[in-house]
Amino acid sequence: MDFTVNKKCVMLMIVVLLFVVLTRSQDDYTCSKATYFDSPDCKGNPNGACGYGEYGRDVNDGYVAAVHLPFRNGTGCGACYEVWCLAEECTEEGVVAVATDYGVGDGTDFIFSTLAYSGMAKPGYEADLLSYGVVDIEYRRVPCDFGGCTLILKVHEATKYPHYLAIIILYPPGVYDVVAVQIWQKKWKTWIPMRKTFGAVWDIENPPRGDINLKFLLSATGSVDDGQWVESPTIASTSIQAGATLDTGIQL
Repeated sequence: MDFTVNKKCVMLMIVVLLFVVLTRSQDDYTCSKATYFDSPDCKGNPNGACGYGEYGRDVNDGYVAAVHLPFRNGTGCGACYEVWCLAEECTEEGVVAVATDYGVGDGTDFIFSTLAYSGMAKPGYEADLLSYGVVDIEYRRVPCDFGGCTLILKVHEATKYPHYLAIIILYPPGVYDVVAVQIWQKKWKTWIPMRKTFGAVWDIENPPRGDINLKFLLSATGSVDDGQWVESPTIASTSIQAGATLDTGIQL
């Protein structure tokens, strides 16, 4: 009798544990498909929709991807994703890739660089995985770990300060998207919205003169409705040079 009761308890515990595991899996991971694109160096596309230029080719050692749903009209640029493929040739560890471009395939959410795609394969099975062309995957957003833990900007090459200012969100902190940017107008004591032009690029014509302060609306869902405004320390006007990289010091 005791054995029967204990056996039932054990079976119930197994069912509960399986339910918890399955629920966690469904909550944490998204199921989709992935493919890859060819390039001479097997890295990323320097002309991608995020506006990263050469950074989009080399960042994260070339483990990058053009993404579909995670692009989120450009607010997903720079986000890191942990991706596993589900074929027999795939490793359990998967890869971490950076979203640097927009791309739509046949039901895919990721079009990887060849480096990133083959990186999902077990050693010696890279060619086999590449031969599939498209594989089933699971993925989730994770914090990037290759560039520190603060929000990093780049002054766009088209900037002609003080007449025109454009910035690129290179490295968003944690798992947050930048969904709005404002610049402080000291003369009128008010925040002025910057315009999102494309990808990760924000700009403003005739920006305030002198040192600047920027404010960023950060969201874990990509929505302005649940975002959190965070203000950067003052950025010296002498730092605002086309092509310059700026560390805002914003950490989440």
